[in-house]
Amino acid sequence: MAQKPLSDLERKKSISLRKIPLVDNVVGVKDSFNRHLHFTLIKDRIVATNRDYFTALCHTVRDNLTEKWIRTQRDYYEKDPKRVYYLSMEYYMGRSLGNTMVNLGIEGECDEALYQLGLDIEELEDNEVDAGLGNGGLGRLAACFLDSLATQGYAAYGYGIRYEYGIFTQTINDKGEQVEIPDHWLEHGNHWEKERPEYLLPVHFYGRLESDDKGYHYKWVDTDTVFAMPYDVPIPGYMNNTVNTMRLWTAKAKKGFDLNYFQGGDYIGAVLDRNNAENISRVLYPNDNFFVGKELRLKQEYFLVSATLQDIVRRYKTSQYGSRNLVRTDFTNFPDKVAIQLNDTHPSLAIPELMRVFMDVEDLSWDEAWKIVTKTFAYTNHTVLPEALERWSCNMLEKILPRHLVIIYEINSRHLKNIERLYPGDMDRIRRMSLVEEGYDKRINMAHLCIVACYAVNGVAAIHSEIIKDSIFKDFYEVWPKKFQNKTNGVTPRRWLLVCNPILSDLICDKLGEDWIVDLSQLRRLEPFIKERRFTEDFIKAKQQNKDKLARYIKSTYGIDVNSSSMFDCQFKRIHEYKRQLMNILYVIVLYNRIKANPNAEFVPRTVLIGGKAAPGYTTAKEIIKLINCVAKVVNNDPIIGDRLKIVFVENYIVSLAQKIIPAADLSQQISLAGTEASGTGNMKFMLNGALTIGTLDGANVEMCEEVGEENMFIFGMKVEDVDKLGKIGYNPRDYYERIPEVKKAIDQILKGYFTPQEKDAFDHLIVKHLLDNDRFYVLADFEAYVEAQEKASELFKNPTIWYKKAILNVAAAGKFSSDRTIRQYADEIWNVKPTRKIWSPTKTIQK
Repeated sequence: MAQKPLSDLERKKSISLRKIPLVDNVVGVKDSFNRHLHFTLIKDRIVATNRDYFTALCHTVRDNLTEKWIRTQRDYYEKDPKRVYYLSMEYYMGRSLGNTMVNLGIEGECDEALYQLGLDIEELEDNEVDAGLGNGGLGRLAACFLDSLATQGYAAYGYGIRYEYGIFTQTINDKGEQVEIPDHWLEHGNHWEKERPEYLLPVHFYGRLESDDKGYHYKWVDTDTVFAMPYDVPIPGYMNNTVNTMRLWTAKAKKGFDLNYFQGGDYIGAVLDRNNAENISRVLYPNDNFFVGKELRLKQEYFLVSATLQDIVRRYKTSQYGSRNLVRTDFTNFPDKVAIQLNDTHPSLAIPELMRVFMDVEDLSWDEAWKIVTKTFAYTNHTVLPEALERWSCNMLEKILPRHLVIIYEINSRHLKNIERLYPGDMDRIRRMSLVEEGYDKRINMAHLCIVACYAVNGVAAIHSEIIKDSIFKDFYEVWPKKFQNKTNGVTPRRWLLVCNPILSDLICDKLGEDWIVDLSQLRRLEPFIKERRFTEDFIKAKQQNKDKLARYIKSTYGIDVNSSSMFDCQFKRIHEYKRQLMNILYVIVLYNRIKANPNAEFVPRTVLIGGKAAPGYTTAKEIIKLINCVAKVVNNDPIIGDRLKIVFVENYIVSLAQKIIPAADLSQQISLAGTEASGTGNMKFMLNGALTIGTLDGANVEMCEEVGEENMFIFGMKVEDVDKLGKIGYNPRDYYERIPEVKKAIDQILKGYFTPQEKDAFDHLIVKHLLDNDRFYVLADFEAYVEAQEKASELFKNPTIWYKKAILNVAAAGKFSSDRTIRQYADEIWNVKPTRKIWSPTKTIQK
């Protein structure tokens, strides 16, 4: 049914760069929309649903994408540039419709066309399900990188897995506990993908090895075979007619069913065999900061790299030799045409796999293959947490990937001979640097494999890159100092400002024009406007409109009335001990107790918004979620507290929800223990949208502080060296518990069941074991400094003019944290590639 047309004011999106819709283009969009409704969906306006209208709109937008996609790929084929291949187990893409319309420059025409048809484009956009292909920061970074690669015209491909079920949907039950529901994001199909059965590829597992008497060459026989079916997803650049490709693999059984089973009457056995093969791409593992050495995960990782490398080698052969079938391909210039970036160690099996392909399939010698491999791969490290580093069991590798274990052993043997030559007699160093960790369950350290085989190793923030050189990879840095680099993360300004915050984007465009969209450093030009009273007032109005919109969402979703004039204090990220959500909720209890003790005193109203998912097997993180919700239930229903303090745990935090929350935030909590967060990208998104940061000098917070100035943030807590020092002299969290009265009262309330009267011992394990007995991430050691920083934030918030001038300064200083800048650094300093396509400019399209 057609929706009641909205007023011009209600439907205005306020994106000034969006040109006045051209009449002919609007007519064309309407014609295409109606054609798809009739001929693709076989519906008319009498029976069509909102989902049908959404689907017709997706097809209409895709029509505008297709020719650009084909021309881009043809251009790459004809020019044959060096190509970048980004390998990642996750791509946290979010929704595609709105972002695609903006990047193609057709949002105005689509909005006007639907308005004339009596439809609301925003209502239709809400029908889109977030693509369930990622989990957290690592996957969202990969998505931002794909956007930047296309926007800047690099010949690049993202390779991943097309998971049928993504990261779970999170709900909260009546007890405040996380409940996981399967995320069948493909239930209604994916309008942005194109199946490519012509590129179906075999992937092998298990089996045994036969030597062919050529030294390091083997035949891998009697394997189980699964087929990889590619699905291509277009990645449009911003207004530059470039559309790159993300290729996702899904597992297909070798046969529809086994005829022998079927003829024997065992139909169930036939179907089960098929299911076992296709389970490889069935579900995304949700533990991206905790290594889980499961057989299915190992299969997923190899499935990705095997299919991808076959595709890369095929494309290389085609570009070099056309359709000619050569007896032996010359791979000498392979590194001049191929750059492969490993997004963490998850795709690290690509290293032995490419060695296997070169030796066993292409008949290269070990030395020939190794020389090429070590000039092809680069590795990004994303964590310093020991539990997150991948170490695969040799027994498991020998069973599932026997050839690859042999190759890894040989790599290690040659590597250790080199180390022994450099450091004769230093057996402890040799042990530390080995790829093979001896013990009861002998394991392969995949990070060590990456460092040995890759020509570049990078961290993702300046402090993180120094930590990996000074600690976890110190031995390797001493041998290969030139390998190690820093590439501070960034976020795409298209999705994380232009699309998600059109009100602020419009204000910026009014002052700066449109250059900032592809050159975020231009935001520095906002600084002089801070002196203009009208600009500050408009900025405050923009923030307030975003807060009002979020407040309405919270009311409609959770039934909680929040004061939209209060400070919106936000902490949104995966729930993990090192991110210290526990510190946040302890402070909320302290605030609650202060108001209860002195209800007539003046308090700055505060709405504390927390969100994030805990890995299903991470008991401590799930207990933290429950604690937050139990405290919220008491606080939100206490009439003495009123609207001076509210707590909302926002369920199922995903990309599309982040696009609602981040523009409304006043305060961004980035409070991880110094030395534990590699970079963070949520901190950048909040900064870009005008939130002030309360945080430690950890990850990218350090560089944010350098850009905007410490006086425009709320920095607190120990530095990395302080953490190390306290650890060496000994840290007893109970000393802080006994010494700080407000901490003791808050913890005692939790332990005595104040917030869980029906379950008084609900948090004994969490508080006693993970806080009082073993405060691994120093929550109590940093707590007093945290409270002091929060009090400074409250005091500053009393003066909105000064607060929002600092917020504007944060926006102006966010230019460094564009993924465009990060990608240019990768391209120039690691991949050695140049843009192939043109880059958009408001006045002209330029070739860099």
